[in-house]
Amino acid sequence: MPATGPAVPSVQAVALKGLCPRCGAGTLFDGPIRFAPSCRACGLDIAGFDVGDGPAAFLTLILGALVVGLAIWLELALSPPHWVHLIWIPVTIGGVIGSLRLAKGALIALEYRNAAREWAAPPSAERAAIPQDDARS
Repeated sequence: MPATGPAVPSVQAVALKGLCPRCGAGTLFDGPIRFAPSCRACGLDIAGFDVGDGPAAFLTLILGALVVGLAIWLELALSPPHWVHLIWIPVTIGGVIGSLRLAKGALIALEYRNAAREWAAPPSAERAAIPQDDARS
């Protein structure tokens, strides 16, 4: 069960600063968006959490819509030379990496705070959950 008390950082602090959701050390990320396998300060197994690819798809679609909207607005409002639109490449890359880091950090903090883990039913529970068709017997 997660520790509760003043030492546990907020979801916002974990997302913005890349803090461990248990001890608050800045050890959540091992790269720009890659999680460290475990916290070097308290040993929390970060690899045991699974945020999946949902944040990546969701944020890429949102950011893509914003960038396309801004590019269309720039073209219609100022009619700049075509090479000016190359600015959207680094804007998109930076926006995706920055927002993905925030989203993944927030999801890890929420998973830790709510004690969410991958769940697999034991074989006996799986068999009991399958409805039996008495008409076939």
